[in-house]
Amino acid sequence: MGQPHLSSHHRRTLQKILDHPVSHNIEWHDVLSLLAEIGTVDERHDGKIRLAIGSANEVIEIPVTKDLDTQTVVQLRRILTQAGYGKS
Repeated sequence: MGQPHLSSHHRRTLQKILDHPVSHNIEWHDVLSLLAEIGTVDERHDGKIRLAIGSANEVIEIPVTKDLDTQTVVQLRRILTQAGYGKS
């Protein structure tokens, strides 16, 4: 899969999402910037976003705090891995 070149900031954010155990200081605005760089992000009117990254699609809730909760990190990890960005 032809993945776009990621800036060092986006690479750090991606690494935080993929790291085990789950990091609790991943900021939503950093994740949103990464997702917009590697795929399509459509904000819906119900407080959720639709992500399309490669052939992977997911609808997730927009966090109410600046940092992501564990469930959202796990969802993002799954879609990123499915799209070819996960650790091998």
